[in-house]
Amino acid sequence: MKEKVILDTDIGSDIDDAICLAYLLAQKSCELLGITTVSGESEKRAAIASYLCEKAGENVPVFCGLTEPLIGTQKQKIAQQYEYLEKISYKKSCDREWFNFIRDQIRENPRQINLITIGPLTNIGILFKIDPELPLLLKSMYIMGGMFFGENKKAEWNISCDPYAAHTVFSSGAKEMYVCGLDVTTKVKMKKKEFIERFSRNYLLREVLNFAEIWFRNRDVVTFHDPLAAAILFDKNLCNFKKGSVFVNQIGETGIIEDERSDIFVASEVNSELFFEHFFKNFTQ
Repeated sequence: MKEKVILDTDIGSDIDDAICLAYLLAQKSCELLGITTVSGESEKRAAIASYLCEKAGENVPVFCGLTEPLIGTQKQKIAQQYEYLEKISYKKSCDREWFNFIRDQIRENPRQINLITIGPLTNIGILFKIDPELPLLLKSMYIMGGMFFGENKKAEWNISCDPYAAHTVFSSGAKEMYVCGLDVTTKVKMKKKEFIERFSRNYLLREVLNFAEIWFRNRDVVTFHDPLAAAILFDKNLCNFKKGSVFVNQIGETGIIEDERSDIFVASEVNSELFFEHFFKNFTQ
C-alpha cells in the first residue's frame, strides 16, 4: 500500500527541495496528494514544483502558500531558481487555497496522511493554530529543521525563518513526528562533479540539473537535507533516533529533552552510504 503524502516546501532556493520532490515523484511507495509552497515568492516556487511534476508525468495539485512568517520579516524573499523557468518561458498559475486543501485532505483521510515539511513551518504553524485537531488526525510528520546534537549548535535556517510557527508545530501534539536536524543532514553530501554525473543518468534528475546550474554558481557541494527527511518515511533504518520533546527559542535555536514517552523522534545519526543507495535505486533511465 502506498503512503499518502503532502509536501510543504520552499523549493526554489536550496537545490535539495527540487531533489526531494524528484525523489517523491519517483518513489513507487509514495502517493503524492499535493504540494504547498512557502516563503517569499511562493507563486514562483509553486511554478517550479508544477514543472517538475509535469516532467515526471504526474498530475499533482500545487498550491501557493504564505509568503511572510507569522512574526517578523521574511529572510528568504526570492526564489532564485525560477530563473530557469524564465529562460525557457514556462509559466504556471497555481491555486492559493492551500489551507483548505491540507485541512480537507487530513479530515477526509484521518490518520492516513504523512505530512513532509522541508521549508519554514509558516503554513503548518497557522494551520495547526487555527485547527488544533489536525495534528492528531495525521498519520505522521517528517520535518527537516533544527539542530540538536554536538557542541557547535546554531539556529537552522528553516526554523529561524519562523521560530514562532516552529514552536507551534513542535508543541502541537502530532503523533509520530520525525525530525532531521542540520547536525545529521550535513553528513549526506555530494560534490558537484559526482552530482552532475549521477543525475545525468535519469530523465527526471536531468531536469533537476537545470535548476542546479543556478545553485552551483556560488558553491560546489550539494547537501541532501530534505531528501533525507523524506526518505525516512520509507526506510527508518537510514537513521538512528532519540525520542523527546523539542523546544524552540525566539531566534530559532532548537533542543531536545529526551523522553522515551514522547512521540517525537529526532535523528541522531545517519548511514550516508545506505541513504544514497536507497535514493538512487528509485531512479531508472
